[in-house]
Amino acid sequence: MSGVRFRREGRAGHLVLDRPEALNALTHAMVRAVDAKLAAWEHDPGIATVVLTGAGERGLCAGGDIRAIHDAARAGDATAATAFWRDEYRLDARIARYPKPYVAVMDGIVMGGGVGLSAHGSVRIVTERSRIAMPETGIGFVPDVGGTYLLALAPGELGTYLALTGTPVGAADALLCGLADHYVPSASLGAL
Repeated sequence: MSGVRFRREGRAGHLVLDRPEALNALTHAMVRAVDAKLAAWEHDPGIATVVLTGAGERGLCAGGDIRAIHDAARAGDATAATAFWRDEYRLDARIARYPKPYVAVMDGIVMGGGVGLSAHGSVRIVTERSRIAMPETGIGFVPDVGGTYLLALAPGELGTYLALTGTPVGAADALLCGLADHYVPSASLGAL
């Protein structure tokens, strides 16, 4: 199991991150599976839009599975981390230039790699439950997965503040900072 479920509903292709026990943290297998499916759907005339959601009640995605990367590095496998980051950056670049509407439902926690999977999309939806952050600064990283680019677009010095502190923002601040486009109450997501 890759940790991602795919389904078609009408002309929509659904990507569901499916590791709720780990708050849908991204593994390398998940990154590769999503990238392969997006590549296939890009040329599929039966798919008109792509919708990204996360399984479980807690959020879309807590980011990359740092524990797996750390464990591989401690075991002497530096290539695992390099391959993960390379493939994740390529996936985020694919999302940023995706030729079909890519709708990211950012309900609940969306951090690090979850921001990469969602904030580069063409339609980004937040709810009252959204908590969006780039917390990797707390372990000495810069905001990755294109986070420095996204935060540089925020008005004034809001992006700088978020980049330096990793402070989570809610729906209104995500909209203000340009990390999201639309607000939908979480109770209305099913109807949406």
